[in-house]
Amino acid sequence: MSAESRAIAKYILRKYGGTAGLDLLGENSGIEELAMVDMWTEVEAQQYYPAISPVVFECIIIPFIIPGGGAAPNQTVVDESLERLRGVLGIYEARLEKSRYLAGDSISFADLNHIPFTFYFMTTPYAKVFDEYPKVKAWWEMLMARPAVQRV
Repeated sequence: MSAESRAIAKYILRKYGGTAGLDLLGENSGIEELAMVDMWTEVEAQQYYPAISPVVFECIIIPFIIPGGGAAPNQTVVDESLERLRGVLGIYEARLEKSRYLAGDSISFADLNHIPFTFYFMTTPYAKVFDEYPKVKAWWEMLMARPAVQRV
């Protein structure tokens, strides 16, 4: 998710979230919860996205946009990204041992930011990386099982 997309999503949540009874930004839950949502949103933007997105680009986006399917993925890029992703997922694993979701025990904007690229990553041959992190895998499956996500 780009910085612009995150900003637009936050705007929409601030404008309409309250009318839907949502506090996905943690703004009504106290300063600690708000800070956790902000922190994990930044972790997604600065650590998770840069680690996972090259795999998605190499395996899905580039072959899609290059006529004829393009060349095989650049395995060096994929391998380096997977190594970086494993480091990030280790941090997530430790966090998710302490709470149900990244910013606490309620779903938040921080969790939802992970859906776009993780969804596509899970369609690549490298999805099994998540099997190495049982708490992360359970968190992901819990996100995907939510009725709103199922509707989309």
